[in-house]
Amino acid sequence: MSETVDTALAICGGVAAVGNGLVFLTAGLAKLRNRRVFPGVVANYRLLPEKLIGPVATALPVAEVLIGAALLGGVWLAVVPASALLIAFAAAMAVNIGRGRAHIDCGCGRSELRQPLSRTLVLRNLVLAALLIPALFALPLFGSLEWGLSLAGGLALYLMTLLVNALAALAAGPLAVERNSR
Repeated sequence: MSETVDTALAICGGVAAVGNGLVFLTAGLAKLRNRRVFPGVVANYRLLPEKLIGPVATALPVAEVLIGAALLGGVWLAVVPASALLIAFAAAMAVNIGRGRAHIDCGCGRSELRQPLSRTLVLRNLVLAALLIPALFALPLFGSLEWGLSLAGGLALYLMTLLVNALAALAAGPLAVERNSR
């Protein structure tokens, strides 16, 4: 029985590591591609002193790429900074929503699909962080059947995250705003 629980825990941890790894990797790469505008996105949150905006805007995309690669590579220690960043992002969004500043871009790395802040994005980040908890305890061995299942599940988690992002952006877009004002 314990072996079954360990296997299930490893698969769940692997799914979360792969899914979150892809989220971090693609978000970090998108921010690096748009590094000239990203300091403005960080500044829009109005949470950091001006002196820290540049260094944070420079370091954050690199950290996301490294964390994403580490999660995809099965480095379980990457779970801690990944969870911390997801919780910090959720908190930053929640603070700005509470301040009535939901109109600012979330900075999620999707410049082609600018997204205002929303409770959906806060919840998304908290769920992604919570899903990483099993990865603290077990990850499947590379090349094993459990690893293959984790890879498939992680890809599905990543695609669901993209879907949530797209639906949240559409719900806050001009067509939805126009429809709701009728």
